[in-house]
Amino acid sequence: MHLLDVNGLSSLQILEIFNLSKRLKEHKVERLLQGKTFILFFPENSLRTRITFEKGIKDLGGECILFPPEALDRREQLIDTVKYIENWADGIVVRHSDFTKITEMARYSSIPIVNAMTSVNHPCEILADLYSISEKENNYRQLVYTFVGPASNISKSWTNVAKIMNLDFNHVSLVGNEITEQSHNYKFHTELEEVLKHSDVILTDSLPNQFRTDDYFSKYQITLDRMLLTKKNSILNPCPPFFRNEEVSEDVINSDYFVGHSFKKNLVYVQQAIILYCLSN
Repeated sequence: MHLLDVNGLSSLQILEIFNLSKRLKEHKVERLLQGKTFILFFPENSLRTRITFEKGIKDLGGECILFPPEALDRREQLIDTVKYIENWADGIVVRHSDFTKITEMARYSSIPIVNAMTSVNHPCEILADLYSISEKENNYRQLVYTFVGPASNISKSWTNVAKIMNLDFNHVSLVGNEITEQSHNYKFHTELEEVLKHSDVILTDSLPNQFRTDDYFSKYQITLDRMLLTKKNSILNPCPPFFRNEEVSEDVINSDYFVGHSFKKNLVYVQQAIILYCLSN
């Protein structure tokens, strides 16, 4: 089984991955990946995702061999690259901007391909975040989620997982940033404050250059004052790398609303669960 996009999962499969993540986190497990080798394609500037994939694999007894994603951009056809790798590896984890390269690899591969991020989606990150929310709030599927920011790989992935898990999902941004793959639980807004009054989970992503303006910050930056408008026990979970005083203010990052640092601990366990789940299916 490959994990290319959350759209490839059912709600039952997501819950099975969450249950496996919980077992991996709560119990000292045997070296379930002993004797297995994984090929990782990661850029040098990848921090959180690369660290947690490498640590997760090694903690379970597996081995990693690392390449830059540019190794997939050679003249050699991907079918041949994959077929050679199959001789020596048990799985491939890929972070590459071009999603079509990952889907093409999966089409040819008999070993699991895991998407560690592309320019259009970030499935492991969003699954790990939702798992962290489920740990904090038992009723996480009844909460109201609000993503503030332009269309991006993060907002698209949240939209997709909201559809699968039937989450009440708001998207707030400028006109023209609507997510095209919508469902009945997706609501697009251009005004922020009124939406915040009904929100439990606030989500953001780092901003492209054209949105890093004073006008945009004044309209959509998540500040402590704006978080005070949200529902009781609400949380702020900005996708890293976040930039203080851009999509989020310094004071709100220093407040009790912010859960970003602690939530990322679960990246290790969720990504371990994803690898084990793909291997077993």
